[in-house]
Amino acid sequence: MSLKMKDLPSTERPREKFKRSGFQKLSDIDLLSLLLRTGSKDLSVRDLATNLLLEIGSLNELAYTSLERLSKIKGVGEVKAITLLSALELGKRAMARDMQSKKRIHSAEDLYEVFSQELMSLTQEHFVAVFLNSKNEIIKAKTIFIGSANRSIVHPRDIYKEAIKYSAVKLMCLHNHPSGDPTPSIEDTAFTSRLIEAGNLLQIPLLDHIIIGQNSYYSFYDHVMK
Repeated sequence: MSLKMKDLPSTERPREKFKRSGFQKLSDIDLLSLLLRTGSKDLSVRDLATNLLLEIGSLNELAYTSLERLSKIKGVGEVKAITLLSALELGKRAMARDMQSKKRIHSAEDLYEVFSQELMSLTQEHFVAVFLNSKNEIIKAKTIFIGSANRSIVHPRDIYKEAIKYSAVKLMCLHNHPSGDPTPSIEDTAFTSRLIEAGNLLQIPLLDHIIIGQNSYYSFYDHVMK
């Protein structure tokens, strides 16, 4: 029979800690224990949470761990793994959307800061258009296209149709390279040129197009558009 939260001494139970002091007083192990709910045949839920974090390395790495790997950790299994990854995904989405709703974008670095965590770990290519007002504040960030692991297909008209819909004054775009190498392809360069031409025609200028790799990015503005 698995060891449950109630088997822990009352001083170690994270629910009781939360009731006394709030989430701020809970450790990473406490929070993981709450999500795991029960331990295994040989481990208390707290020991399971501790072993899990030691196995993965950190909360940041846990957020990008595959379901397959997490499920294989002794005592975790598929149900607990899905629960953990769902909670972490909610946190990532909340953080990303909070940053997006408040952020002014003035450079490729700003764009990378806001969107890199969301796009870096994806295994398919995602093309995102970021629509800005006259103060460079984000009106809307929208995924225009999701491609295969090696290729995406998007047309400037799809992007500028959305720009007009949201009354954007300026535009920035980004996409990820699942390979981790942000070096632009010939198609990336040609497409950016078409975007610049369309933006000039419609008077909704493209400020930059960046490609996100693994902990790095390529800015067309820095390399081509200056």
